Amino acid sequence: MVGRRSGGASESCANSRIFWWTQYFCCAFAGIHAIFRPYMRHLKPYSVGTALLACLASAAGVMASDWPQWHGPNRDAVSTETGLLKDWPAGGPRLVWKTTGVGDAYSTVSVVGNRVYTTGDRADGSYVVALNAEDGKPVWAAKLGKSGAPGWGGFAGPRATPTLSGDLLFTVSQWGELVCLKSTDGKELWRKDYTEDFGAERPEWGFSESPLVDGDKVVITPGGAQGAMVALDKVSGAVVWRTKEFTDAAHYSSLIPAQIGGVKQYVQLTAANVVGVGPADGKVLWRAARKGQTAVIPDPICHADSVYVSSGYGVGCNLFKVTAKDDQFAAQQVYANKVMANQHGGVIRVGDYLYGYSDGKGWTCQNFKTGEAKWQEKAKLGKGSLVYADGHFYLREEEKKGTVALIEASPNGYKEHGRFEQPDRSSKNSWAHPVVAGGRLYIRDQDLLLCYDVTAQRQ
Repeated sequence: MVGRRSGGASESCANSRIFWWTQYFCCAFAGIHAIFRPYMRHLKPYSVGTALLACLASAAGVMASDWPQWHGPNRDAVSTETGLLKDWPAGGPRLVWKTTGVGDAYSTVSVVGNRVYTTGDRADGSYVVALNAEDGKPVWAAKLGKSGAPGWGGFAGPRATPTLSGDLLFTVSQWGELVCLKSTDGKELWRKDYTEDFGAERPEWGFSESPLVDGDKVVITPGGAQGAMVALDKVSGAVVWRTKEFTDAAHYSSLIPAQIGGVKQYVQLTAANVVGVGPADGKVLWRAARKGQTAVIPDPICHADSVYVSSGYGVGCNLFKVTAKDDQFAAQQVYANKVMANQHGGVIRVGDYLYGYSDGKGWTCQNFKTGEAKWQEKAKLGKGSLVYADGHFYLREEEKKGTVALIEASPNGYKEHGRFEQPDRSSKNSWAHPVVAGGRLYIRDQDLLLCYDVTAQRQ
């Protein structure tokens, strides 16, 4: 549980949000400066400053509503949007549009500006597709790889969600075909194959992790003896480093960026370990043994120099306290219990509490620090996934009618504020997580994508 410490500066892992927003604002300012530069000699200094600040504020508002990757800007399934409906009318919020043709898949959507991106299987292979956010009409489609269902069960289609960074898009197929595309038109820039290029062994139900983009790197976890985690140059696809000390087989969770002990790192969960990896060189900073079963899927949650993990198949959850002293990290288990045995719907932290569906126990609110259950509700809604926005959780039932429900994000109990049944329901489990972006709720069911208006003022 002990590892080497590398340099960095921040107060806690919660401050990882500052890192992401700093990147966004810097990019926005650079773009605005480029626009105004030809005209600056004709403008008074105060006019330039005012114009730049106004445009930057406008850009910040747009970016705040973007959902550029799996689980949003901070990979925590938490939206910062406000002004959303607190109660749904009978029948649910207004359906803005629905579209088919995105292909069969379990991946969800990314939303940037006026574009919605996702992936899906078609007759001749798997594809990345871009849609117009206003009406759901197709903009472009680009070949990702081969279609099909890895493993038993017939679960066909990609699992990973596209990651957007500037004008680049990164995603991976169920077979481990990683592509970098131009987000504007789908033009392929480079590709890698997890098996051929990284010696990876495909997990039973296919590769599921959504790539992380951090600065000039795209970071993935193909797994394997040559190094479980790989950092690539996002422009060229060249290997920057591999984690030679971390060689676990890949499972299904997506790595997260974090600040622990004042040091930036990548945190990942496998069926054998929870690890923290240095972003500069891929060195393992710390490692905690933690055995999973069958499929380890939910992402780690990092808060206050602690790392929380959960998985299903009877395993439950664990909290590890990560400390740093004399350039060394150490991880100590705080608790391990079965209050939250989350198979794949995800767990979200809001304040001092965790929320998600626990197998056999129902929708659960758990104290992050102690691991104790605050409340559990099994009767009102079946197993599923969730996303947080504006004081509420949007719950998506995976079976039956695919019911979508709105509940308060409160440790005081399960308090529902509306529900609706998805139209044109498929016969398959709705494993694609819901997304809230730009005042819209996106619900994916295989080849069908639905878009709802959840803003209070437009109803």
